Amino acid sequence: MRSHDPLLIRLLTHNVRYATDSPFVGEEKWEVRAPRLIAELSFNTTHCPESFIGLQEVLHGQLVHILKGLNREREGEWDFVGVGRDDGVSAGEYSPILYRPSVWTLQSWDTTWLSETPSKPSRGWDAACRRILTTGIFRHNHSKKKLVAMSTHLDHQGPISRLEAAKIILGQIEEKSQHGHLPAFLAGDFNSQQEDDAYRMLTGEASPMRDLHTMASPEKRYGHYYTFTGFGHDKPTRIDFLFANGKTYPWLSHGYAVLENRFDDAVYSSDHRAVVADVAIP
Repeated sequence: MRSHDPLLIRLLTHNVRYATDSPFVGEEKWEVRAPRLIAELSFNTTHCPESFIGLQEVLHGQLVHILKGLNREREGEWDFVGVGRDDGVSAGEYSPILYRPSVWTLQSWDTTWLSETPSKPSRGWDAACRRILTTGIFRHNHSKKKLVAMSTHLDHQGPISRLEAAKIILGQIEEKSQHGHLPAFLAGDFNSQQEDDAYRMLTGEASPMRDLHTMASPEKRYGHYYTFTGFGHDKPTRIDFLFANGKTYPWLSHGYAVLENRFDDAVYSSDHRAVVADVAIP
């Protein structure tokens, strides 16, 4: 690869559903779901070393479990950035970014609480829970190209908090991408459909972001449309997204998919489906 060749990257985001001792009807415990979910992450990133994985709703023990599974054949192949949202260390849910250190060098990273006090663990506006944005700035080891990676999970109850969180996120994208000079992607569960305020803020005229579903031509879209399924008792919705700053940086789109979360064994790996995009940066 020459430094001026487009750099092919696979992006994958998945809300893995936190490990609960009181599962819903139709939900298996984490010990049953974990091997299926780890297999999904491994299979779908094996042939693209430049892959990034953004996860949501991950408790510390689940993160350890996932990394152990991904690193089973090659110790240290995968690492992560992120913290637990409740204490800024390991308590509560993470929104981590997983990457391969042999491919990407982590230059800096931070956590932003999506609240009126973004530098410390806090809950904002009408949110039911603390919510965070995890950001990492990476340099590709071979081409030296830089990239901004983000993972987040917006509140499931508070529409005001979702809108205000979207504003904070856009501010972080503007700052971390150096006003569009660096490519930036945003992965997450936004608890927001396309007609909702948070989605419209993130993709509106004043935003640099584009939905990677719409960036892909119809013949390059694979799989499902809806990303949230519940465990068989909820109306499916599309609330999980991959965005890129395609209005200010010349991202190339090579494909988009929403994967399955339940196969012949009838076990849901999660109540969400994974979203995958194949992209490139010049």
